[in-house]
Amino acid sequence: MAKQIQWYPGHMAKAQREIESKVKLVDIVIELVDARAPFSTHNPELDYMIKNKPRLYILTKKDLADPKATDALIAEFKRQGHSAIAVDLKNFKEEKKIVNMCRYQLKEKREKEAARGLKPKPIRALVAGIPNVGKSTFINKIAKRKAAAVGNKPGVTKAQQIIRVDKDFELFDTPGVLEPKFTDINKAMNVALCGSIKMEILPLDDLFIHAIGYLAKHYPEKLKERYNLTINLDSDWVLPVYDHISDYRHIKKLRGETDYDRVQETFFNDLKNASLGRITWELIDE
Repeated sequence: MAKQIQWYPGHMAKAQREIESKVKLVDIVIELVDARAPFSTHNPELDYMIKNKPRLYILTKKDLADPKATDALIAEFKRQGHSAIAVDLKNFKEEKKIVNMCRYQLKEKREKEAARGLKPKPIRALVAGIPNVGKSTFINKIAKRKAAAVGNKPGVTKAQQIIRVDKDFELFDTPGVLEPKFTDINKAMNVALCGSIKMEILPLDDLFIHAIGYLAKHYPEKLKERYNLTINLDSDWVLPVYDHISDYRHIKKLRGETDYDRVQETFFNDLKNASLGRITWELIDE
């Protein structure tokens, strides 16, 4: 397997430069990460770009993540001194809470400005995150209108724009930007399993083995329920797993042989459709 994965289309390099130039114009950064893998779906390039700006982490897609793991991850963010909240963008009810969380982080700064006699300006927040974490949907929910393009694949947000939420709060929309390359292959796999890069960029055999092995270790009941599959990770388990899923789901070639490609496709589709239930790909105790 390759030790690093490069994934950096030209438009992302341009978007990163634009973000860097706009950070100085905002008061706070709202970074969206996927609740199923919040550390992997965090772009460390943002740390350099935003420097000491206040930041609020939004863990999206909590409806797809293991709720106990999400609670532990939120606690870890707070332990590290960060402000964080998990949301389900399909049933979003945290608009006011998020705006108030931003205002709270900026309270001291605003009070100092008022003491100097400065007229208060609308709070401007930059919304950032890697592709497909729900930035556009989040903005539309906060603004209570269709203010940003929405899509189900990377690269839908084409240009940066300012969206006024109310007279005191504005959002600065940005395209999804990934780090130039993944030196940690497990991080790349987590990002792919969350749908923020195409799975085909990675060796699908390795991605399948990684995901199945992870589920066997942390969520064995989900494999049992979906495929009637129990795995002994101390055994030579990979080919038997292919054969078992092939038999159980009747995925065969014409001569009755295991169709490895279709087994992978079936499994990855089950993940995309949440047919295995709520899964978190990063756990605090690891």
